[in-house]
Parts: sequence; C-alpha cells; structure tokens
Amino acid sequence: MERRASGTGGIDFEALGARLRAYRLGAQLRAEQIAEVLGISRAAVYRMEKGEIVKIETLERLAGILDTSLESLLGAGTEYYPSAIAYIERMRQLEQGATRILAHFEPISFLLTSPDYDRYLEQMLRESGDNDDGRIQAIMALLRERKESYASHPAPIISLIGLRELERFVHFGLVGRMDLPPATRMERSLAARAEVERIAVLLEQQHAGMQIGIVNESMPHATFQIFERPSGSYVAISPFRFGEFPNISAGIASVTAAPEAVSLYTNMVEALWQRAYKGPDGAGLLRRMLQQV
Repeated sequence: MERRASGTGGIDFEALGARLRAYRLGAQLRAEQIAEVLGISRAAVYRMEKGEIVKIETLERLAGILDTSLESLLGAGTEYYPSAIAYIERMRQLEQGATRILAHFEPISFLLTSPDYDRYLEQMLRESGDNDDGRIQAIMALLRERKESYASHPAPIISLIGLRELERFVHFGLVGRMDLPPATRMERSLAARAEVERIAVLLEQQHAGMQIGIVNESMPHATFQIFERPSGSYVAISPFRFGEFPNISAGIASVTAAPEAVSLYTNMVEALWQRAYKGPDGAGLLRRMLQQV
C-alpha cells in the first residue's frame, strides 16, 4: 500500500515524492542542484523523493524550479509531463506494485520488445534529429530500467496491438528518417519483422500474466496505459513514440486517477479486447500480414 500521512488532508507523500523525482529527472537536474537552490542538503532532497513530509512553501518553490504546477506535484487532478524523461520515470513508478496493466502502444509496448530493440531505438532517436545526447542517454537508461524491473517483477498485462500500426512498422522498418542507405533500410526492415515474429511467438506461447490482442480495426492515436494498484488506478496518456520515426521532444503526456477517466479507458480496452485476435489466431494474422507487406 502507498503511504499516506495522517492529519495532512490525505496527501499521499510517497506518491508526491515519486512525482518530485519524475519532474526532477525530466528537468535533467541533479539532486544537488535542487538542494543548492533550496538551501538544503542533497540527502534532504532524496528524503523528500522517498516520501518525507514537505512544507507547502517548499513545494511551491519546487514547482517553480521544476517548471510545473503545485497541483501537478500534489497529484490534485491531472499530472502533466512535457518531458519524455519525466513521463517514462512516472511509468516506471506506476508499473512497480501494479496488480494489472492495460496498455496500448504504437506500434508495440517497449516491455514486449527484444533486447536488440534497445540498440535500434537509440539509433532511431539519433536519426530523428534529436541532438540532445544527454536526453537520449537518460531516456534509454530509464527504458532499460523499466524493462529489467518488469522482467524481474512482472505484473499481469493486457497489451492491445493495432494491426494497421504493425503494417506501417514493417513497411518502414526501424528508422528515424527516410534518407538512410538502402542496406541500412533493409537491415532495419528485417529487424522490424523480427519484432513482429516475436509477438507472434508470444501469442502462441500464451504466457500466464501476459495477454496480447491484435486489433484489426482503427485504434486510438494516443498511446495509453491503465495501472491498477492497491491504492487506486491511474490512466497515463502519451504523445511520445518509441517505434519507427520516434518522438521524444514534442507533446504533453498526462496521468490522472480521475474515476471517470479510468472507467472510460477500461471500458474501451475491454471492448477492443473482446474483438481482438488472440493466441494462435493472432499469431496467424501477424504471419499473414508479414507475407503481404
């Protein structure tokens, strides 16, 4: 269970600390930099990120330093993340301790990709024109940490994958831009096909706790995840993309625990899941697509 302090208006300080860390990483600030501005020790910053009670005046200053709002830090309403780094860190936090995850990524969830995909994604990010090496390195480190954390403590996951998105994925290959040498394009196309074949194998194996559905109809353009946790559920919606032609620099991601949002997204997932191709049927659909594209 997530810790809540008594007599403090029901503020979940552990979750508050998690958001502080996510926003700090998103701002690409070290703990000692925050400490220097606030006039406190680095250890005090780490304690705040672990859920130590924070004065409201300190939170107001932190919101200004981290370029966010006090409401977002407190989790009052919707949390907004203009930084892909901050959003990925928040995903990592919410995945830990989740009792179930419902997800739709374009084209596929990073958690389901092969170890080789990490290397290709880093190349794609550089090809896409992002010149911030520090941001790319930070994102890749967080993504690897997420994948390793999920592998060691997997939560039951329902992953919806759109067939149209996979067709585009295979057609273009693992590329960040179009003007790559023909030999590189061929290599990346084969790598994309290998990732789809991996999904086909996972569908056939039908691992306990990993349910994959292939949806042969239009899917939402924004990726989203629903994290069901003992203390409540969250919906996370993201414009960031980790497939072909990735995007880590433009858009605003959001996280909310609003019951209406959780209910609407859960209902949508359940409806799409009912119509999705699963198991050997889903694997067969993917392999027929690979023969045609």
